[in-house]
Amino acid sequence: MTGEAINQKAYPLADSQLTNTIMDLVQQAAHFKQLKKGANEATKTLNRGIAEFVVMAADTEPLEILLHLPLLAEDKNVPYVFVPSKEQLGRACGVSRPVISCSVTSNEGSQLKTQIQQLKDAIEKLLI
Repeated sequence: MTGEAINQKAYPLADSQLTNTIMDLVQQAAHFKQLKKGANEATKTLNRGIAEFVVMAADTEPLEILLHLPLLAEDKNVPYVFVPSKEQLGRACGVSRPVISCSVTSNEGSQLKTQIQQLKDAIEKLLI
């Protein structure tokens, strides 16, 4: 992936270490059925107020098809982040197709609560 291939509108973009952490948590969330895949599903979780954070792929073509998500996420005070590759995001979501965005949802008795909170803090640091 070359630097100029990533759209400048994809902000904040996770670095490689944070991307790996995000992918791990997305994989676990998929395992615990706390993951919604796709821009439409992510939009629904934000509107319903059950999204913990939103992950979007920076190599989406055209990127504008998911640029409504950061606006909605900011309205709902939900952290959001871009990762470099939709193929990698798709694999983390446990599907064979590229995934342009996904949303990790909240669940009361979840074992992922502390990891989700740590990741939300890390994403919020990017936005500052």
